[in-house]
Amino acid sequence: MIIDAQGIKNTDTAEYKGYEAEKKISGIKRHLTVDSNGLPRTIHITTANVSDRAGASAKLAINSDHLDQVTSVLVDGGYIEYNF
Repeated sequence: MIIDAQGIKNTDTAEYKGYEAEKKISGIKRHLTVDSNGLPRTIHITTANVSDRAGASAKLAINSDHLDQVTSVLVDGGYIEYNF
């Protein structure tokens, strides 16, 4: 599985939105999981202020019953927990 997220701007009148300071986006964030063929397996929508790691954790918890055959997950640096 491959997991990534994308921040999306939405209108000023949207009821649910957040602000992602890194990318300066006010809106929502799509958390998408695809298989090795690029086919979508799970999608989770959050406000933009939710971190990639938190969104992926929530998405995997919600869809755990559909992902019982997953053996590995590939992610980028946005999912690493930093301990400073």
